[in-house]
Amino acid sequence: MGKKVKNLLNFVVWLTGILVSLAVGFAMTGGTLTVPWLPVIITVVAGWIVIITTLLSAVLSLLKK
Repeated sequence: MGKKVKNLLNFVVWLTGILVSLAVGFAMTGGTLTVPWLPVIITVVAGWIVIITTLLSAVLSLLKK
């Protein structure tokens, strides 16, 4: 029972991290989340980097299992 709970908790933490990363990335690309001392274009590019790397890591993680 302990291993099942640990696996479930690990999955929930992983999924939460994916969702938060995507939310931050999309907020950066949409202009909702900005960094005051950076130009908007850098924030948008950083947002796309976050989105792409998050999706890539999620796919690679699922393929690994």
